Amino acid sequence: MERRTELEKNLTRVRARIDACTAAAGRPTGSVRLLPVTKFHPVDDIRVLRDLGVREVGENREQEARAKHAELPGITFHMIGQIQVKKANAVARWAGAVHSVDSIRLADALDRGVRLAVERGDRGVGKLECFVQLSLDGDDGRGGATGDEITDIAEAVAGSGHLALAGLMCVPPLGWDPSASFARAREVLARLEERFARQLEFSAGMSGDMAEAISHGSTIVRVGTDILGPRPLA
Repeated sequence: MERRTELEKNLTRVRARIDACTAAAGRPTGSVRLLPVTKFHPVDDIRVLRDLGVREVGENREQEARAKHAELPGITFHMIGQIQVKKANAVARWAGAVHSVDSIRLADALDRGVRLAVERGDRGVGKLECFVQLSLDGDDGRGGATGDEITDIAEAVAGSGHLALAGLMCVPPLGWDPSASFARAREVLARLEERFARQLEFSAGMSGDMAEAISHGSTIVRVGTDILGPRPLA
């Protein structure tokens, strides 16, 4: 019961902060979704969050997310970590959305993976929502594609048979000013929206830079520690 009280208090605080940032940015209440990041935390914590109204969470590691997905019907799992192309089939079995598509090869592999998963009965019919991950500094080690590559990847996602282009994801590089980073990412997103003639989601902002992300149009913020606390000791 103590853990439930802690999570409820944290969740309420984070939701209130999102509402305050949204209002400060002059945006409508409810225009920003909260994606709790549950990596390294136990299934029981996610069960509590589900009881508190959470219906989608973010995970970084395929094997961990797959195991949690098997135990938790009613929760949509978003893959927010980097994905090796060889892991695409596995991710396609359980992911409700992928925030880290950073190459045409990965997009093609996820498309094949969803098709196979549907054929095998591992997932229902429907497209996998995909966000193209933007890298502002071109650091391959942190994932993401550069601005010059983003449109081609988005075209591959949008033109596939089993993926849906949901939007853009961005994490400011270490040491970069968050506001300037999100402003640049928003320019890239605006070009994509013009290209596809529709509004797209903007997955941007975590605990430390939520206000800046929301002020630049984020529609999804990914929050871990402020809700679940420090990761459990191994």
